[in-house]
Amino acid sequence: MRRKAARPKRAPLPRLTPPDKRTWVGGLYSAKVLFEFWILVDGRPGVRRICEERLILIEAESARLALKEAKRQARASQYRYRNSDRNPVHFRFVGVLDLLHIGAECQPNEVWYEIRDYVRPMERRKAILPLESELNAIRNERTRVKAKP
Repeated sequence: MRRKAARPKRAPLPRLTPPDKRTWVGGLYSAKVLFEFWILVDGRPGVRRICEERLILIEAESARLALKEAKRQARASQYRYRNSDRNPVHFRFVGVLDLLHIGAECQPNEVWYEIRDYVRPMERRKAILPLESELNAIRNERTRVKAKP
């Protein structure tokens, strides 16, 4: 009798602390984590690798506990397979790039923010911002629609 493969555990959904209940410590955090696609070709991995940066929402009592949970969830997301050339591919957790507390200063729909210094951003917005047609989700939907028979 064959046993069914165990399904990977899904990460718990954060409770999404309401904005009016958010404090300066604890509650909702957003972790930016880095993964790499490590591919072994002819016995060696390449030097330049495709990577994924992922945002993870976490409910925790402190930043340290949020960091611990982000690492746990990211490690649980690792997997491996063989590509079409039969080369082993490992989707590996590299580390946490940043951890952001989503506190009282944030809007209800915020999941991440970064404060940056730009030179005349409004005047240079055409140079800074991508075309809307090149935004990831819009570009992907466009290519999927073209691919449908």
